[in-house]
Amino acid sequence: MPELPEVETVRRGLQPVMEGARIVSVETRRADLRFPFPPDFAGRLSGRKIVSLGRRAKYLTAEIEGGPLLICHLGMSGSFRIEAEGGASTPGAFHHERSKAASHDHVVFHLASPRGKKSMVVFNDPRRFGFMLFADANNEHPMLADLGVEPTGNALDGKLLGELLRGKKTPLKAALLDQTLIAGLGNIYVAEALWRAGLSPRRAAGTIATANGKVGQRAEKLSSAIRSVIADAIEAGGSSLRDYIHADGSLGYFQHSFSVYDREGEPCRKPGCSGRISRIVQSGRSTFYCPICQH
Repeated sequence: MPELPEVETVRRGLQPVMEGARIVSVETRRADLRFPFPPDFAGRLSGRKIVSLGRRAKYLTAEIEGGPLLICHLGMSGSFRIEAEGGASTPGAFHHERSKAASHDHVVFHLASPRGKKSMVVFNDPRRFGFMLFADANNEHPMLADLGVEPTGNALDGKLLGELLRGKKTPLKAALLDQTLIAGLGNIYVAEALWRAGLSPRRAAGTIATANGKVGQRAEKLSSAIRSVIADAIEAGGSSLRDYIHADGSLGYFQHSFSVYDREGEPCRKPGCSGRISRIVQSGRSTFYCPICQH
């Protein structure tokens, strides 16, 4: 399933085509994806302007002028394809190559730019784990209601991270994957952030917080590592484990910069460290870390 940087690269790839465009019409080529489409899905979108594209955790959102907030999730295999003058492109970075089979094209947005230029944005999803839903009149939805702080920007600092994890006895990795605490962090980026911060995924989450409420060094290092690894991944275009092509034709290679993820048995890349990367299983997920420099 795509992680936050992959979803953000999709948003940025779609933004030039969708933001400010008017939805001429919408085709839904089946009755449902993971969930049924909302009643009058096409009718509530057709003829309206897309004000902005956003992202909350791993959800794409589209603010519709005079209409509902559209919430999209890519699921396991979903992707958007832009079809415009000059050809087609699939924005985003993915673990596996995205499908281009027309039989899996389930939703088609027919768009017109402010200058009248026509284009189509097609949602393709072979496994149909993705979905499109509407938020309520207040732009609220249960899928978004309990999400924690975003791991981008400066909101997630050492003080806040310490407060979120204070008193928690669960393993640090499990706590960081709790979407009610930090929204959008996934397995790959938690492993990379913990390595950068020199913290073991096994340690109790509460141990990075200080008892007196002051900002501790561990919390500062970890919050900085989380923000930097996400920013680096977005800059590189995500963590596709195959080469992929952005909407502008450029390639993303953040996977070549992995320090621990999927590198079991290889030497640790931290200068001066003699360790080798280990793999353990936590909550059914593979965890990669260096037992020498992460403690």
